[in-house]
Amino acid sequence: MSEIFLEKFRALVPKYLGESWQPGDGISEKELDEALEEHAFTIPLALREFYLALGGSELMEAYHYFWDPEELEVDDEGFLMFLEDEEEQFTWGIRSGDLRVPDPIVYRKNNARGEWVSEDGTFSEFTFDMFDWVFSEDEEHV
Repeated sequence: MSEIFLEKFRALVPKYLGESWQPGDGISEKELDEALEEHAFTIPLALREFYLALGGSELMEAYHYFWDPEELEVDDEGFLMFLEDEEEQFTWGIRSGDLRVPDPIVYRKNNARGEWVSEDGTFSEFTFDMFDWVFSEDEEHV
């Protein structure tokens, strides 16, 4: 498997948590494959490498909550949902037709209105930007 995003995701641990990345911060390939085997879909490479790098870290619940791999689901509108905010006002997902794209575009659903809109960024771009925003917000409130 070609690792395109793995090291960049691992680098988020020292950047935001001030600790060296450890294997326990991620999920092993075996654990990830077992968690995903019940699903009738595959996940994009970027999301897979996110879980391998950060699936066991506290970054999974930093302001927004990334769903554990076994909790992933495709909604009735055809979006693989992977993230929600702490107030459950928004859910983020990827179009099921884009799951074979290595780094697909992310969409946000307003849960009250039920509308999906593009975030105009790929999974990796969205994730890095989200953590920058979350941790810069924390610094502003200190």
